[in-house]
Amino acid sequence: MAEEAGKTKAKRKMGDGRDKAKNSKTTKPSPSPFPAIAKWPLVKPKQDLHITRLKETDLFTVQNFFTPAESNAFVKVAESIGFVHQGSLGPTKGEAYRDNDRISVTDPLLANAIWESGLNKLFSDIKIRGRVAVGLNPNIRFYRYKVGQRFGRHIDESVDLGEGKRTHYTLLIYLSGGSKSKAKNDSSNRSNSPSELLVGGETVFYNSRNGIVAEVAPAEGMALLHIHGDKCMLHEARNVTKGVKYIFRSDVAFA
Repeated sequence: MAEEAGKTKAKRKMGDGRDKAKNSKTTKPSPSPFPAIAKWPLVKPKQDLHITRLKETDLFTVQNFFTPAESNAFVKVAESIGFVHQGSLGPTKGEAYRDNDRISVTDPLLANAIWESGLNKLFSDIKIRGRVAVGLNPNIRFYRYKVGQRFGRHIDESVDLGEGKRTHYTLLIYLSGGSKSKAKNDSSNRSNSPSELLVGGETVFYNSRNGIVAEVAPAEGMALLHIHGDKCMLHEARNVTKGVKYIFRSDVAFA
């Protein structure tokens, strides 16, 4: 990873992780006042999910993890709650540049529903230092990027959840994108999806020489998972130039 950001480890409960710029201090997310009171959409179990691994890395995508109806329903609920702007002090103060809008809720039931809808099977053979995946971080975050917003190069750190659980993978599910997922057996009205397709907002990963390892363009309903902590690749969310990028974010915990 390009001069992987600071090595200091600090235990934190169910937070936003510690998104750090190269040689940086912690980026401190604003505290969220939102309780887990939202009426979330029902997420259907998925039977035919497949991992697409990118260039033999601990980075992979899963197409159609959410249906278009599920993606749109999460966007509507998030907008009804209301986003709060999330900034940072910037690289000159040791923090990754950050300009997006954010919601954070702690909801173990929602985390478990997402996990049981298919992620549990995808992670059944993945172990980290002898530990197995046991579920999602119940701290669920929603991100919104409007035109001109982006998140500079940073790493995601592992989070100690207590009770022997620690996060090792970042989970991002794109709720909007430049292309629509084409899920089989989905009879939902596609006109319910956001009308303006997203342009920009790619998630880009870099190696230790600042070379691009992968560029992931948002696609509605697609999940992106990558290892974080000590082995996290430096990555960024590029500038959105058209439309609005919505993301569902959590972390995979191991024990």
